[in-house]
Amino acid sequence: MGIYGDYLNQPLAQNLSQLTAERKKQLRRISALRGHRDVLVFAADLNKEVPLTSISYVDILPISDQLSNLTGTKLDLILETPGGSGEVAEDIVRLLRGRYPDLAVIIPGWAKSAGTIMATAADEILMGPTSALGPIDAQLFWQGKRFSADALLEGMEKIKKEVTDTGVLNKAYIPILQGISPGELQSAENALNFSTKLVTQWLAQYKFKNWTHHSSNGQPVTEEEKNLRAKQVADRLCDHRFWLTHNRSIKLADLQSMRLLITDYSQQPELADAITRYYALLQMTFASNLYKIYETSESQVLKFLMPQVPPPQAVDVAVLDVQCNNCKAAFKVQANLGSKKPLQPGVIPFPANNKLHCPQCGVEHDLSDARRQLEAQTKKPVV
Repeated sequence: MGIYGDYLNQPLAQNLSQLTAERKKQLRRISALRGHRDVLVFAADLNKEVPLTSISYVDILPISDQLSNLTGTKLDLILETPGGSGEVAEDIVRLLRGRYPDLAVIIPGWAKSAGTIMATAADEILMGPTSALGPIDAQLFWQGKRFSADALLEGMEKIKKEVTDTGVLNKAYIPILQGISPGELQSAENALNFSTKLVTQWLAQYKFKNWTHHSSNGQPVTEEEKNLRAKQVADRLCDHRFWLTHNRSIKLADLQSMRLLITDYSQQPELADAITRYYALLQMTFASNLYKIYETSESQVLKFLMPQVPPPQAVDVAVLDVQCNNCKAAFKVQANLGSKKPLQPGVIPFPANNKLHCPQCGVEHDLSDARRQLEAQTKKPVV
């Protein structure tokens, strides 16, 4: 039986506290196998809604908080993210690199878009057969739609060429051109240049810093050659015309074809087992109402989806709508405010320890944030 299937059949699968303890055990194991390096996890549940799971400004504080618990000079960052703000990714990298002269990024699953940008700031990138990076072409929002900045500029060039070749502007293009200003086109170009510039700079500065001789002929590698190789890799990662879709998975073989050296951790059986076990436990943990985890082997900051909380008013009972992220069952939870009240039909009581187990599948959900919000809004304790 595989690791994931084996864990699912164990009692810890339905207990957040036990899952946390087992995750910590595997993080300590990864650290030991990697020469007792510090380990930091920055992970989001890719199955939950994107606005919450994306890299954003709110990630900086918990990452900084977890870094304060570490004392070493070498860091392994375990990264799982759908992407998000490139500007915040830059801030996070500056935070990490300001602390650690030696940084490695371990990608057991996906680190897409801005996550890929972060990975290029590492001295070492570790991936396995199921790992994937993603294109870094900037994404823009226009008229309620998301699209590639590169695709927009390419489309404008096609219209321009058609007009130049024929001397006539197709009337079908007029509504499109009326809706796009020169400033928006410049913003699209700036967004593309931002990603490419960051990746080029970081690859040359960090990933290639120990690339001193060509493997083919033994000749010394110049700074110009490092910058050229970095620019070639950045351009390919940013090339929407090559990848065709922003969600495309860029695998180990793709990166190797760009002549980018990636450590295949599957070639190290003990390390591969530890990483695979941690990743399986991470996905099981996300089956609850957790959507982001920042953790070390000894500490953590967890972010939970909030159940739907009734608006503040002079009430003695609040009924929360909760949906299990594992089996998708929907149920109602009664919170008594100030004093105990009879349980309404069809609802379950708010747990005294804030740990709610799904009535159908048994997965544990943490309602601590819901309790804090209710008590703050109503000025009454949940009893």
